Amino acid sequence: MSHSTPFPNRVSRCLDHMVAQGGDAVAGLIDLTSTRLVRFATTVTRNQHDAEDAVQTVLVKVAQCPRMVRDTNQPWNYMLRMVRNESLAIARRKSRWNIVENLTDLLTVRRVDELEKEETIRAVWRALRKLPTEQSEVIVLKIWEQMTFAEIADVLEITLSTSASRYRYGMEKLTHLLRIDLDAEVPSHE
Repeated sequence: MSHSTPFPNRVSRCLDHMVAQGGDAVAGLIDLTSTRLVRFATTVTRNQHDAEDAVQTVLVKVAQCPRMVRDTNQPWNYMLRMVRNESLAIARRKSRWNIVENLTDLLTVRRVDELEKEETIRAVWRALRKLPTEQSEVIVLKIWEQMTFAEIADVLEITLSTSASRYRYGMEKLTHLLRIDLDAEVPSHE
């Protein structure tokens, strides 16, 4: 599949292939979606290991019954909603102090010579972790998944205006938190 093909269409094609070929074709869906799903799940669980557990649970369900997802109106949005629901269930089962444990780096490609970029990414994730989940999940879907507010509203089962306002308020808070983080790193010259 071409990378120029929109991502939701690539997911639909993988699901079609799974329905036609059976459970053995699940590897293609895992390769295509797992990094994105874990990134999104982490905004809810606040912990990469819990996010991976949520994604694994969902992918097993999809592998067992790919038609369930394929036959929906928007399979990618449906998978995101499944991951969100599983992530919320995991978060509810954990005590509050476990939910706010350190968020690990979500990028799959890391280079030693990109230390500054890596620190910037960590600063963004530290700031995202401080936002309410309702705002951070909208930001991740908007920026990393490049979804419209209408698509985000569908995934999160909220109104269009709510998705837009959560994004706006979240970005304002994120910008403020990043400025504070940046100011803390710059040594004062007294």
